[in-house]
Amino acid sequence: MAAQNNAPLPDGLQISGYRIVKKIASGGFSIVYLAYDEDGNAVAIKEYLPSSLALRQPGELSPSISPENLPIFRIGLKCFFEEGRALARISHPNVVSVINFFRANDTVYMVMAYESGRSLQDHILRRRDKGEKPLVSERFIRKMFSQVMNGLREVHTNKLLHLDLKPANIYLRVDGTPILLDFGAARQTLKADLPKLYPMYTPGFAPPELYSRNGNLGPWTDIYSIGASMFACMVGAPPQPADQRKINDKMDGHLRKLEGIYSSELIQMIRWSLMIDPLERPQSVFALQKALQEPVPEKHKEGTVQMLKHKIQALFGGTKKADVPVAPPVREHPH
Repeated sequence: MAAQNNAPLPDGLQISGYRIVKKIASGGFSIVYLAYDEDGNAVAIKEYLPSSLALRQPGELSPSISPENLPIFRIGLKCFFEEGRALARISHPNVVSVINFFRANDTVYMVMAYESGRSLQDHILRRRDKGEKPLVSERFIRKMFSQVMNGLREVHTNKLLHLDLKPANIYLRVDGTPILLDFGAARQTLKADLPKLYPMYTPGFAPPELYSRNGNLGPWTDIYSIGASMFACMVGAPPQPADQRKINDKMDGHLRKLEGIYSSELIQMIRWSLMIDPLERPQSVFALQKALQEPVPEKHKEGTVQMLKHKIQALFGGTKKADVPVAPPVREHPH
């Protein structure tokens, strides 16, 4: 069945103590609004409204759902609610904060803290449009993804998987700290009941096991998406989709092109995360984080330092090595 475009709730609508300001995002599964609570605090409200099951016309509040779609709509509604309830138990600076739930208009709404900022995807695209080289620094990648993984470890500890990790679902606050948004687990549960209804993954960021109905999902599934998101930071585009990689894997060549721009350690870590076989990837976020928190290697900068040393020696006629003022390597541990 083709997905339909659903009309958002009207601006200014009062609903369960919140005033809708405007729609800020929509996808095949939900619509997100900016709203204010009764104390004037900004919140984001996510409305469960899968466009392939429910249709809402302009001017209406409740969607119309055909009788044959109603059972699946209700399964998805239950999953959406369960996932939100699980997220509400997590209090972590790098995970979206779920404040409240309510039922209205024959569906369910999840209320989240609203944060000023922009997605990692927007950050990458802006830098790409400006022609930045490198697109994103190694320091930024290590620091930011270390925090993303702090949040993801908390999610996994609570027996949840994200299942839709990508730069569009990593939100950067104004101070640059990241928050994990838009979990895909409810959609994955829904897919198990009716696999034909949704493409539940984002090509390039999804590992092979998400393409299969009986895929073995676990922390390693989100780890693939972390590696893919790091790669996207470096090149401004997602990796080759996993189904194509199974036929003709070109990722090794793409990663080799990044040598000299990023450290071989970071490139190797991405290669490890993007293994086709789930058993060959890091099996926990902690294992990947440990590799990421190694001091930033300066190997790929040594060539520049050596060149400067030779220039100084040429200028000052055989200056002894000990006299050459070379800055010590920066050892950075992301927080």
